[in-house]
Amino acid sequence: MPRIVLDTDITSLYRKRRLPPPIADLVRRNIVCISFVTVGELHKWALLWNWGQVRLGGMELWLDEVPILSYGSGVGRAWGRLAARAQRRGRKRPDNDTWIAACCIESGLPLVTLNQRDFADFATHDGLVIL
Repeated sequence: MPRIVLDTDITSLYRKRRLPPPIADLVRRNIVCISFVTVGELHKWALLWNWGQVRLGGMELWLDEVPILSYGSGVGRAWGRLAARAQRRGRKRPDNDTWIAACCIESGLPLVTLNQRDFADFATHDGLVIL
């Protein structure tokens, strides 16, 4: 079964069982992965929104099961290339989006996101595949 990377927005909807039907079908047909950045963003949300122990525990159990694309020197170099190229084009992107794109590009996996505009520049210029 092929692997796909879920952006944080899709991960949130997936966990809430609120994915739009075409995306839900795509997720069902693939192995779901997330990036280390999404782990951080999920924990940030949990702290900001005062999730209870039950909800936080459920997320932790899910995180124990889902493959996580982690940081490594290759991802760090990819991030540097992406960030520099975007800035040279006058299209500086948010750091977290750049990290997620770097994880996807370095691992050769496509990204599923509802924030197409946030990642379109990486798809056009750097080879990021967006589903």
